[in-house]
Amino acid sequence: MKLRVEELTFSYDNKKILDRMGFAVEEGEFVSLLGPSGSGKSTVLKILAGVLPFEEGEITVDGMPVRGLSRHFAYMPQNDLLFPWKTILDNVCLYGRIHGSLKTARREAKASFPEFGLAGYEDCYPSQLSGGMRQRAAFLRTALCKADILLLDEPFGALDVITRGEMQDWLLDIHRKMNRTVVLVTHDMDEAIYLSDRVLILNQSPACITGEFEIRERARDREWLYSQGELRGEIYRQIMAGAGEVRESGKNMAPQ
Repeated sequence: MKLRVEELTFSYDNKKILDRMGFAVEEGEFVSLLGPSGSGKSTVLKILAGVLPFEEGEITVDGMPVRGLSRHFAYMPQNDLLFPWKTILDNVCLYGRIHGSLKTARREAKASFPEFGLAGYEDCYPSQLSGGMRQRAAFLRTALCKADILLLDEPFGALDVITRGEMQDWLLDIHRKMNRTVVLVTHDMDEAIYLSDRVLILNQSPACITGEFEIRERARDREWLYSQGELRGEIYRQIMAGAGEVRESGKNMAPQ
C-alpha cells in the first residue's frame, strides 16, 4: 500500500475536526475526498503535507511512518499562487530553486511545457495567461517536485464550467501518462466520479470516512459520466446522510 492513514485525530480551537480517520491509497491510484462543506477535507491534505500537526494516529508511506514535512508529498492549494512578477518558467521552477537544482528544474520544465499545454508561454507573466493555463502552470510546478503523492485541493474550483471541464479532461490524461498517486479534495461530485479510481465520503466534522465507492471504468468521457445517474444518486445519499448524521465517536470505514 502506498499511503495508509490510521486513527487520524485533529482538533482546532478546542473543536475536534477529524475523529480517528482511516483510509488507504494504492500506488498510482487516484482517490477523491468528498463530503459536506466544513467536514475537514482540506484539513486532511494539509496534515498529509505537513502544514498542520495531528494529535493522534499514524501516516505511513510505503510502510514507513511519516510526520511533518516530507519529500513524499507535493501540495497544490486551491489558488494557483503564481508570483505575478515572475515568468511562468520561473514560477514552475520554484521547487528546483528551493532544493538547489534550478538548472535541472528549468531543463525539465522546458521539456514538459508542450505536454502541459504551455509551449510558447515560458517567458510570459501570470497576468497574460487564462485561468486554465495558470492552473496548468501550478500543476506543472507541483509535478516537478518529484514527490510520490500529489495532493490537490480543489484545483479547479475557481474556474468557469467550460474551463473546469477542459481541465478535468486534461488532468485525466496527464494522470494516465504520469502514473502518480493522487489525492484530490473536491466539492464537485461529478468531478470526483469522472477523475477517480475511488471516491471516499466524509461525514460532517468531527469527520471520519463513512463511505467508499470504487469506479472501475477506465475509458471515460462526458457521455459515460452523464450515464452514471445511479452512482451519483448513491453518492449523494451518502453525503446527505453524513451531513446530518449524529454518530458515535470513532465509527469508521477505513479500507483494510
